Amino acid sequence: MFKFLSSEPVHDATASSTADTEVKTTTCYMCACRCGIRVHLRDGQVRYIDGNPDHPINKGVICAKGSAGIMKQVSPARLTQPLLRRPGSERGEGEFEPISWERAYELLTERLGRIRATDPKKFALFTGRDQMQALTGLFARQFGTPNYAAHGGFCSVNMAAGMIYSVGGSFWEFGGPDLDRAKLFVMIGTAEDHHSNPMKIALGDFKRKGGRFISINPVRTGYSAIADEWIPIRPGTDGALFMALLHELLAQGLVDRSFLQRFTNAPQLVVLDEGEREGLFAFDPAAGPPGDGRHPHNKLAWDLASGRVVQAYPEGVQEGRQLALEGHYKLADGTRVAPAFQLLRDRVADTTPEWAEDITGIPAERIRQLAREVGETALHQAFELPIPWTDAWGKRHPTTQGRPVAFHAMRGLAAHSNGFQTVRALAVLMSVLGTIDAPGGFRHKAPYPRHIVPNYRAFNDPSMIKPNTPLNAAPLGFPAGPDELAVHEDGTPLRIDHAFSWEHPLSAHGMMHNVITNAVRGDPYEIDTLLIFMANMAWNSTMNTMEVRKKLNARGEDGNYKIPFLVVCDAFQSEMVAFADLVLPDTTYLERHDVMSMLDRPISEYDGPVDSVRVPVVEPTGNCKPFQEVLIELASRLKFPAFTQEDGTRKFKDYPDFVVNFQAQPGVGFLMGWRGKEGTEHLRGDPNPRQWEMYARNNCVFQYHMPEDQQYMRNWNQPYLDFAKDKGWRQRNDPVQLAIYSDTLQAFRLAAQGKSKGRQPPEHLRERIATYFDPLPFWYAPLETACIDADRYPLAAITQRPMAMYHSWDSQNAWLRQIHSHNYLYVNPRTAQEAGIEDGGWAWVTSAWGELRCMLRYSDAVEPGTVWTWNAIGKGSGAWQLAPAADESRKGFLLNHLITEELPFAGGHISNSDPVTGQAGWYDVRVNLRPAAPEEPAETFPQIATVPSAPGVLGGARKVLAYLVPRKP
Repeated sequence: MFKFLSSEPVHDATASSTADTEVKTTTCYMCACRCGIRVHLRDGQVRYIDGNPDHPINKGVICAKGSAGIMKQVSPARLTQPLLRRPGSERGEGEFEPISWERAYELLTERLGRIRATDPKKFALFTGRDQMQALTGLFARQFGTPNYAAHGGFCSVNMAAGMIYSVGGSFWEFGGPDLDRAKLFVMIGTAEDHHSNPMKIALGDFKRKGGRFISINPVRTGYSAIADEWIPIRPGTDGALFMALLHELLAQGLVDRSFLQRFTNAPQLVVLDEGEREGLFAFDPAAGPPGDGRHPHNKLAWDLASGRVVQAYPEGVQEGRQLALEGHYKLADGTRVAPAFQLLRDRVADTTPEWAEDITGIPAERIRQLAREVGETALHQAFELPIPWTDAWGKRHPTTQGRPVAFHAMRGLAAHSNGFQTVRALAVLMSVLGTIDAPGGFRHKAPYPRHIVPNYRAFNDPSMIKPNTPLNAAPLGFPAGPDELAVHEDGTPLRIDHAFSWEHPLSAHGMMHNVITNAVRGDPYEIDTLLIFMANMAWNSTMNTMEVRKKLNARGEDGNYKIPFLVVCDAFQSEMVAFADLVLPDTTYLERHDVMSMLDRPISEYDGPVDSVRVPVVEPTGNCKPFQEVLIELASRLKFPAFTQEDGTRKFKDYPDFVVNFQAQPGVGFLMGWRGKEGTEHLRGDPNPRQWEMYARNNCVFQYHMPEDQQYMRNWNQPYLDFAKDKGWRQRNDPVQLAIYSDTLQAFRLAAQGKSKGRQPPEHLRERIATYFDPLPFWYAPLETACIDADRYPLAAITQRPMAMYHSWDSQNAWLRQIHSHNYLYVNPRTAQEAGIEDGGWAWVTSAWGELRCMLRYSDAVEPGTVWTWNAIGKGSGAWQLAPAADESRKGFLLNHLITEELPFAGGHISNSDPVTGQAGWYDVRVNLRPAAPEEPAETFPQIATVPSAPGVLGGARKVLAYLVPRKP
């Protein structure tokens, strides 16, 4: 028995034995890296977790989060049974009564069945950091509602969309830096949790081999702390830095001209004359319709060798051609044109280092040095690998060109309202250096690269929202022009979150952060049921937290809730659970089947596709059920066509059966390993009834190594393009030319300017579209700047996730709490002293939208114009089964209280998001500081009323200790 204040050790390490320990492999889910782990069990209970040395992602490495998974399993905050809000209680009070799963299913089947049979769009499904969006998206599509999205809209959709619309792939799951062959690595805006273990492994090897590592970030923590050089930058100004680097590279001739001529749209001729083709690419009418985002190859170029216009492809890449990158020309009919690269050169002519210095705070000379360093490393330290390959036009290249400059970036760029164009600027910068899918540069991971624009149209037809009818397209996708927007004829949004509307046309991941505010307002319509999975929308996953909590409780004139029915599925008693009408208790990752699928978010490596699974290593706690199982059950009861036989009987017994037997197309399922009746086929084949068993026997992971000649230059590598099409990863096998210039963006701009036929934006949005849908990257100040007094709020305020925690999942973790039980606001000493605040003192932090009180610490590792803190450490009193006076609620705080979810616009309001993608502008907020008065309470502000324990939660610390430390005989 544990004895308080006893000198007797809690655990006697010398008495440990592994003789009676069982080891099972599965995949971690303490963050999004999805490392392989070994779970050590004794008497059916988890005793230890370590990294799996036979897993290709982490190779046995494990971090603090991964090893602390045992504490997630036994968290006192674990929900263990379905709960229904007690009649007469208010949302937020956390008053529930337990119900059975059958009762929960009956409630949902009746309610959702009625909605589906009348007006399917009144059901909305929004999920947080789940990794099964192929299933949740399918559920929404089969239901017939367009109102579905995952967390990407408030995470990093700017990174995904900005790069995919430019180079066909992106950082994170889709691609990354080739540190094995790079000599210079530049990391921008990346927190220490992203791609944690693989990045640590790669960085360690890179530095041991003598590579040079430069970090550009307002804050020097995590990865930045081991950089050879830290270049501090003001938040939201990275785009200006990239534009200045482009200015210098072009001015000094440090660009890969042959790469630009053959593999990008840099030589393609852009129409300069006014009219409906202005700013679009010139085309040959005899060769078919003009090229666009869906069919990009009917373009023209100017051949300097022959002095005439030629088809850009394939004629323009024939031997002897010399495509112009600069100059101004006329077509036979007199139309004025210029190569896209000439327009880029014109764009960056004035974005000098001196211009960027005033914006970024980086000295102009340092910007020049950085441009020279990346350019000379890429071009003058280039190398060739003895790997021959064949491009899409049949040319056999005897070697593969290496460009040893690698970049990496994440939310520091993405989470701004100027993030899309900032990411575009970075993508263009990498392209002009020739680093895309080159050894030592940025490399794709299967199934990327995608087409530009990817062949995934989001649902956009209002007439197809019909009772008891699936949508004719997935709710999420990549629009290629105004005609693919999800709007009505009058231009009003089709979706509750306004995604894919004229407000945010390229919102590829949806806009989860707008759902509650819009639903309460009834904008563009009222909904009936909102199902939230794994998203703490009443606390750290929302902007303007205290007001959103009020909106969750808002009632109409009839006395009923404006969101009539709120369903929350979570494994823990988060702040959001207290607001639910119905609570569905989810399992942990150690208790369920899961897939990291090529249909969704795979874990591929540069040399080939990788997918993996989770398998239960312990039984579910209490009466928990995996959310996947809940969806399969509901889809079967509601008789969705994809989930039922022709006679109406269910098609799938459960989620594992669904994973094995569902096929997106013939031979292509959720998992690519061990397919075929005997499990002897890979990548594509018939369903294998023993597929789960074979994954479990092989470390829960499948890896395919592609032939060496298909591992690079995959945008244009014909054997790879053929291979990817054959395996169902691509619809076509034509090349993917990099978009230095985006005619897709120009198509939206022409509509806004009234110069094109087809859909037109509402009048109040015309200027907004025309401004931000520029076909060339540019920098503009974050949108909040124009709405506030910058002199009154001089400081940028940002957050980042600590390496030992991921979102709010781990703040109840008994081990990880010992590292971060509360957070401080970190401020440069000079800045804090000017505000009259002592190190460790209490301070008020105020924005134009709210204020908070917190403790402040001095730090030289932050640039003077920025303040920052860890994300999601602060907790509501009583939530997560933490004691009401726990550090997390009395000393911890959220910066969210200072951030608005909407900005004033055109006499009304609009989302505080990127105008192109709808990415939430988390890092745009500006603040000021003042010391707290000595007589004020020594606790953070704001505070909320203590939430009571939910019925059936796992329990307190004594149970955890009893679990870990068996009673002595």
